[in-house]
Amino acid sequence: MTDITTLPEARKVGMVSLGCPKALVDSERILTRLRADGYAMSADYAGADVVLVNTCGFLDSAKEESLEAIGEAIAENGRVIVTGCMGNEADAIRARFPEVLAITGAHQYEDVVSAVHQAAPPSQGPYLDLIPQAQYDDAGLKLTPRHYSYLKISEGCNHACAFCIIPSLRGKLASRRIDAVLREAEKLVAAGTQELLVISQDTSAYGVDVRHETRQWKGRDVRTHMTDLARELGQLRTASGHAPWVRLHYVYPYPHVSEVIPLMAEGLVTPYLDIPFQHAAPSVLKSMKRPANEAKVLERLREWRAICPDIAIRSSFVVGFPGETEADFQYLLDWLDEAQLDRVGAFRFEPVAGAAANALPDPVPEEVKEERFQRIMAKTAAISAAKLAAKVGRTLPVIIDEVGEPDEEDGSVGATGRSQADAPEIDGHVYLRDVPADLAPGTIVAVTVEDADEHDLYGVIHPA
Repeated sequence: MTDITTLPEARKVGMVSLGCPKALVDSERILTRLRADGYAMSADYAGADVVLVNTCGFLDSAKEESLEAIGEAIAENGRVIVTGCMGNEADAIRARFPEVLAITGAHQYEDVVSAVHQAAPPSQGPYLDLIPQAQYDDAGLKLTPRHYSYLKISEGCNHACAFCIIPSLRGKLASRRIDAVLREAEKLVAAGTQELLVISQDTSAYGVDVRHETRQWKGRDVRTHMTDLARELGQLRTASGHAPWVRLHYVYPYPHVSEVIPLMAEGLVTPYLDIPFQHAAPSVLKSMKRPANEAKVLERLREWRAICPDIAIRSSFVVGFPGETEADFQYLLDWLDEAQLDRVGAFRFEPVAGAAANALPDPVPEEVKEERFQRIMAKTAAISAAKLAAKVGRTLPVIIDEVGEPDEEDGSVGATGRSQADAPEIDGHVYLRDVPADLAPGTIVAVTVEDADEHDLYGVIHPA
């Protein structure tokens, strides 16, 4: 009689992922490594042998949210490992939660995996032939829907912005090899990704740290440079033969950014740039230790729109920065009138422990910050409403994110999608009526826009 070896049940890991898309990519890589080691994933606290909390430490409010998440995980499960940006403040975490099993910093994948191995040793042993690690290194488990994926091209940042502590959390710029990035992108697209969202702390600076070294890819030389990367990503094809959407995030407006605009006009790159301007008034930009070239930026925007009229520009701005006067703020509002940005996010200045801005004189009172925040949001909402109203009657490509259930009365089905001007989670939506019940998320359809409001579009699939 043949002996039968019964494999023990796999240990389960729960994950709470906070913060930006870059942290989400870190979470995906950690879970990918753990899955390759034989761990299963738990969707709730109760089923997990250990819970990972990937924290954010960019703002004090984000730190408090991270601490609350740690506290909830301890209360619900008790066995908690902390990682991410707030891992640099291990003493503060342990002072509040001494029972935390281990604490590691941002993108310290090996340390996190080792901590999990210690807390909940893998139970599968040598009996199970798991998928080789190499298959997981580039395109592994995802925390996003199947049809879009974040593609992280570098870690860290070389800037010294007064309000930011990212270099102290994640270090100086460290670019990934371009052939490794392209290999990951190719695998993601082969696995069903229809939209690649390129992310880093400073996408424009990609390759600066390695002097834009050249690597071989598909028998040709490619530089470690944003332009080469964008061009090569535009050559990828999905299973249906279409190019995936390639969306560029966190792009500083360096002169060479203009090189990617023709790629957008050719359809190789999605006509969308996420540029963190932060402010426009020269005095505030100087205090922020950011380039004060707002006039050149406006000129560049005009040039880009001449080349690619459909380009969408999104940005974020800080209001109430120390020393910001009413005149500075009005300068920003006037600049926005001229810039006519498509998507804008605004934030009230918030001191961050360790940031140089904390020592600046003339802090702006909280009530003034709030008043300015409301004014900038009203201004940008009006600009957005006008730009979206101009799209009524046009037919646009839309990627489907979610398909609803049939209506109880008439059986009609609606869907939610995004135009090329809309990144997931941060921009607007396109709401569709009367879609086929079998329409699948990730499908790109032509949509005729019927209506618009301040942030969203409404339409119907254009008949073939």
